[in-house]
Amino acid sequence: MSTNAAEPDPAPADDSPTPGLPAAGTEPVELDATLRPKQVFPEPPVLESHGPARVIALCNQKGGVGKTTTTINLGAALAEAGRRVLVVDFDPQGALSVGLGVNPHELDLTVYNLLMQRDVAIEDVLLKTSVAGLDLLPGNIDLSAAEVQLVSEVAREQTLARVLAPVLGEYDIVLIDCQPSLGLLTVNALAAADGVIIPLECEFFALRGVALLMDTIYRVQERINPRLEVEGILATMYDSRTLHSREVLARVVEAFDDKVFHTVIARTVRFPETTVAGEPITTYASSSTGAAAYRQLAREVLAP
Repeated sequence: MSTNAAEPDPAPADDSPTPGLPAAGTEPVELDATLRPKQVFPEPPVLESHGPARVIALCNQKGGVGKTTTTINLGAALAEAGRRVLVVDFDPQGALSVGLGVNPHELDLTVYNLLMQRDVAIEDVLLKTSVAGLDLLPGNIDLSAAEVQLVSEVAREQTLARVLAPVLGEYDIVLIDCQPSLGLLTVNALAAADGVIIPLECEFFALRGVALLMDTIYRVQERINPRLEVEGILATMYDSRTLHSREVLARVVEAFDDKVFHTVIARTVRFPETTVAGEPITTYASSSTGAAAYRQLAREVLAP
């Protein structure tokens, strides 16, 4: 018996693109470390005048995540971009002051005196740094006493905002380096701020406290400072060679999406060296990848 049945037509080719890959005939999209399309941030425009300042708190209740390093180097990069910048050492450890070449234990007046003594003006405490356009409001261990003493003050959460107010018209950006806790000093910083940058180490345990920090930020926003907003989460101490760093960064982007800065700060030995030298990486190692990263972050922060 003849079995000359017609051969079935071959299945049509599937032209749909493979997930995660560009469609045929299209240019591949360049991705950054966050696995999002790479962004190029323009050079900020030249300012003809300065002020009023935008106040940004650098906050995370976990220590060792790069708050102080970011405050110093972002501040220096913003000053390099022509902005007048004030950095506030609001951590009793005084690491910000040390990182800018100031011995906090030799100071007669610090931010503590400014908070607690009515006869001390902010001009009495302000210090010039070695970076043009970058000023410092120093702090030291005395600040730890302020947390206790402020409890009995009227409008205790607004104390920092009150003492900063006289100079906001002279600066473009004020960066507040917060202590690693969610106590009254940190609440003061959030009450004084327009925005919050959250430095986050690319390590699993660093992720666990972010929800608690976000809750604190939203409570301050709701009850004390309605203009407060999260500027972004900044991935720090990133090591692209380790799967762990890459996975943590991917989880942060998945959870917070456009609230994560495109700029990622990689781990480098240059940062500890700059602390010993008492100057920002933008002057200590101007051509380093770390300096380039903070210059990009400055452009991203200033981007419209």
